[in-house]
Amino acid sequence: MRVLLTTDTIGGVWTYTRELTEGLLRASVAVALVSFGRLPSEDQLAWCHTVAGRHPALFEYHFSDTPLEWMSDNECVYELGVPLLQRVAREFRADLLHSNQYCFGRFPHGIPRLVTAHSDVISWSKACTSEALEPGRWITTYKTLVQEGLLAADTLVAPTRWMLDALTSTFQVPRRILVVGNGRTISSRRRSTARSMQAVSVGRLWDPAKNLSLLSSLPASVPIFVAGEQRYGEAGIPGLVETFTSLGPLSEEAVLSLFRSSSIYLCTSIYEPFGLAPLEAALCGCAVLANDIPSLREVWGDAARYFADAPTLSFLLEELISNPEELRRCQKQSLRRAQHWTAQRMTSGYMSIYRSLLARGSSASSISRIAEGDLCVA
Repeated sequence: MRVLLTTDTIGGVWTYTRELTEGLLRASVAVALVSFGRLPSEDQLAWCHTVAGRHPALFEYHFSDTPLEWMSDNECVYELGVPLLQRVAREFRADLLHSNQYCFGRFPHGIPRLVTAHSDVISWSKACTSEALEPGRWITTYKTLVQEGLLAADTLVAPTRWMLDALTSTFQVPRRILVVGNGRTISSRRRSTARSMQAVSVGRLWDPAKNLSLLSSLPASVPIFVAGEQRYGEAGIPGLVETFTSLGPLSEEAVLSLFRSSSIYLCTSIYEPFGLAPLEAALCGCAVLANDIPSLREVWGDAARYFADAPTLSFLLEELISNPEELRRCQKQSLRRAQHWTAQRMTSGYMSIYRSLLARGSSASSISRIAEGDLCVA
């Protein structure tokens, strides 16, 4: 099997496709990875070089700085991206396309097309703003790119049922829609230092979806560290934030080290279709405190503590800080739940979908279950 897989280099989609790529390669599935959005970082290029060295006959990487659909300069996203994908598909002899951008669902190469929905601007806007998006060229182009890609795709996948429901409330979608939860692998390492009584969060400070401004309302009863981009264009958290320490963008190893030395992860998001950062933190031993939104309930169940506002979050923090036994119990609960969302489970789910797509004669109902708790068919 030979899979043409698209990604972007900006956020969690890169981590997701990296995990999936490595899982597919372990199963002897050939992968041509193509990234869009920004040129790859040195760390991203280094990972690709390492993987290509381990799997020279199975892996190749191509990149482009063609914008993503949600970016302001989205007018020619499809037209700029398709020629590269066509060339790679032809030279790589791809059996199918797995796109993590909506627009390439209408890729005109005659191979099966799977689209994974990680988020979308419309559901983001509903969650993060009180006003409708202002009509204009950008949002019209975005809606057209998404809708045309979805209508042409053979299968639509999302990491949560919530994300599928959000998408289907706005757009027409393929008849076959599936849920495959994301997965993450964190290497187990002994901590060289004791875990500190501190809380941590990861997210783009400029993104209202991450809701990190909530932390500015908390009393400084425990050190709080936030890793992530501080600005994007003109966007950012206004004013000086004194209740937490902003660390700026960190490398993956630095983020994991921060998780391993912290006790609590704060997931403040008001829009989070899955959430890889809290998953990583829990795998590193943090208790997860999460904003009480449906998607996080779907992912974490009873393994997280939930809050609805700053006072509730402050109360939960104080409770765990003052009760080490309860903190340890919460950390174990979060870890057990995080260990459910494995990269192996995710890879197996996608491979089942790939096989069904390539069978051609399979109906949407022929896969009734990929991995228990990870698949819905509508």
